Amino acid sequence: MSFRSVHPLMQVIASVFAILVATVNADAQIPEVFHPAGPAAESIADLFWLVIAVCSVIFLVVTGTLIVFIHRFRERADDGETEPPQLYGSQPIELAWTVAPLMIVLVLALVVIRSVVDLRGEPPAQNAERVRVVGHQWWWEFEYPQHGFTTANELVIPVSDEATNRPVYLQLESADVIHSFWVPRLAGKTDLIPGKTNQMWIQADQEGTFAGRCAEYCGTQHAKMLIRVRVVSPADYATWISHQQQNALPPSTERPAESPSETKTTGALAGHARFMELACANCHTIGGTHATGKFGPDLTHLMSRETLAAGIMDNDREHLTRWIKDPNLDKSGCRMPDMRLSDTDVKQIVDYMITLE
Repeated sequence: MSFRSVHPLMQVIASVFAILVATVNADAQIPEVFHPAGPAAESIADLFWLVIAVCSVIFLVVTGTLIVFIHRFRERADDGETEPPQLYGSQPIELAWTVAPLMIVLVLALVVIRSVVDLRGEPPAQNAERVRVVGHQWWWEFEYPQHGFTTANELVIPVSDEATNRPVYLQLESADVIHSFWVPRLAGKTDLIPGKTNQMWIQADQEGTFAGRCAEYCGTQHAKMLIRVRVVSPADYATWISHQQQNALPPSTERPAESPSETKTTGALAGHARFMELACANCHTIGGTHATGKFGPDLTHLMSRETLAAGIMDNDREHLTRWIKDPNLDKSGCRMPDMRLSDTDVKQIVDYMITLE
């Protein structure tokens, strides 16, 4: 039986708190810890409720005792000027307030150590998917070495079920400063440190999209370094893997006309040419082209992602246009510069980008 199930009052209090936070910041992607969706997060949640329960009991005992003593030994009108009896030292009481805290700290320490070992250990199954996670200022690189491709900002993993656990093993690295990978409904946070490789594993027991973010201040746009983990069925995951392994379709592929006077194909061809002529190709990779830059996110299947710029905006033509025109409008100080492109260049490059499905 889960430890949380014996503390319904605390769950109610925590839920009310979460609702209040969500009300204040309703538009934000709010990571929350009260509804774990995997065994790693559940282990952390159980530990959280255990600590809350122990602290609550201590608080009630100390506060209750204090109130009783204040009431019982309050000054009365008939006390006169006589001082109460003065007592010095009590071996039973001194033993109690020494042994009890030591036992509490010991129990909590053992539980914490067990949880940390479980979370930091090797994945519990041999069929674990492996993803190399690299933190950049201010975006995430996700490499799937078993499948031979790289994507960005949105991690896709298969859901586990009662018959099969599908843990995902993460190898965490940093390209610049210290970051911290944190998706609270799936696992605790682990730092990404330059020159060091850390490890963690996550497992999701339900499908959906889970919000996370960098949990270590890493510069001016730290707050806009979000994470999205999409958990899909095994069949959808296999389809997604197969799609991501393919190169981008060439822009000459015929597509439906966008307007009577212009076709997407025309704009995409011109946009492809401008992308390769400008510095874009030096920073980004697009599979099947000579764009092999590694400084920015891989754009091979850009439009298969739901968001842009590490999760801060929807991935559609309007936001893509705004982003390419001047990234600093929404992410001041980001490493992608304002290229001072003409409106025609921006439109053509966007025409090309939206073909990268």
